[in-house]
Amino acid sequence: MPHVAAVLRAPREFELTTRDAPTPNAGDVTIRVRSVGVCGSDIHMYEDGRIGDTVIERPLVLGHEFMGVVTSAPDGALDGDGRPLHPGDRVAVEPHIACGHCRACREGHPNLCPHHTFMGVYPLDGALQSAITAPTHNCFVLPDTLTDDEGALLEPLGVALHALRLGHVNVGDRAAVVGAGPIGLLLVQLLRQAGVTELHVIEPLAWRRDLALHFGATSATPQYDPQHDSGMDVVFEAGWADQSVQTSALLARPGARVVLVGIPGDDRCTVQHALARRKGLTLLFARRMKHTYPQAIALAARGMVDLKALVSDVYPLEQVQAAFARHASYAPGVVKVMVHLNDEA
Repeated sequence: MPHVAAVLRAPREFELTTRDAPTPNAGDVTIRVRSVGVCGSDIHMYEDGRIGDTVIERPLVLGHEFMGVVTSAPDGALDGDGRPLHPGDRVAVEPHIACGHCRACREGHPNLCPHHTFMGVYPLDGALQSAITAPTHNCFVLPDTLTDDEGALLEPLGVALHALRLGHVNVGDRAAVVGAGPIGLLLVQLLRQAGVTELHVIEPLAWRRDLALHFGATSATPQYDPQHDSGMDVVFEAGWADQSVQTSALLARPGARVVLVGIPGDDRCTVQHALARRKGLTLLFARRMKHTYPQAIALAARGMVDLKALVSDVYPLEQVQAAFARHASYAPGVVKVMVHLNDEA
């Protein structure tokens, strides 16, 4: 079977290529990719040829939200939750590969590893290809009750779960989410599970505001309203467009926590210093996720979060250019674009 990859050759330019199948390293499994989610960070790389200060210096395969089927595994392989891994297992894959030896890793913060690689971020190819290799401990066996798309979306759910933990949300808190893309909508669902009494969402796109209300937000507006929006115990910035960090600071009460999840296109964080200082805000920067997949799987399998409702568009790999163009345009109705490979997802 030919190994097909969608390679980003230049900003906004994909090329479908045939290449040699990947060769696993010791301790790796080989995975036939089936479902890949298009992330906002993918769109940064698609449009600008970079993400933050990481510049794409050669053609790259994008895609880090994914799942697939194991086609080969070393003897005695265990997944990240200590379960046996065998060919034929459906797995979700943690795309962040930490070194395991540095101080951050030893202290339990692999997401902060300065020596990590990340699938789909230069220089490591990602999952928009028919097969990929991954360390066994980065794989997590999926229950049959979760669909392929739900398996792929465990990655953004993990990001939202990590952000929630950083926010130290208490039962009875008043909370706000700025930006109702997939991460923001997942935060809305998690915050309702966490027992907040008020949950306000700011999102300019009407269909995403509707979803936020469907998932349990108590109010949703297209922009900040100084007459009504204030006094939040914890605020999650999940859009990072225009004035989203400043808006988050305005929403927060004195002494509140503000968790910054989004990635800015210009790699700048802008907030009025006097506002943040006088309120004594705690600003927390969320770096991907850590130790979230088992809990994310349990939340999805028990129906405590709805991942299926996020999927707005599905494309085959052969139409990857159209998939990214639709996401990047924020066409009406777009929430999460999925790309399907190999078997039906």
